[in-house]
Amino acid sequence: MKKVLAVVLGAGLIFGYTSYDTAEAKSKVKTYKNCTALNKDYKGGVAKSSKIKNKGGKTKYKPYVSAKLYSANKKMDRDKDGIACEK
Repeated sequence: MKKVLAVVLGAGLIFGYTSYDTAEAKSKVKTYKNCTALNKDYKGGVAKSSKIKNKGGKTKYKPYVSAKLYSANKKMDRDKDGIACEK
């Protein structure tokens, strides 16, 4: 009986720790108020993939690639080319 209880408690601790860790990782993606605020941290904007090409013309800076950061700030991609706040 003690062995079964020890296994159940151990499994509960392991699964509880991993779910807490993934929930914490999801909350670290920052949402910006506007492009000026985003460009202070990422001068070239944020792209959802490294294969995305800018459709808006010539840019000065290369965008930072992050699918999670892009999806959190997708509303700022006005030309819908996959790069938010490109400069």
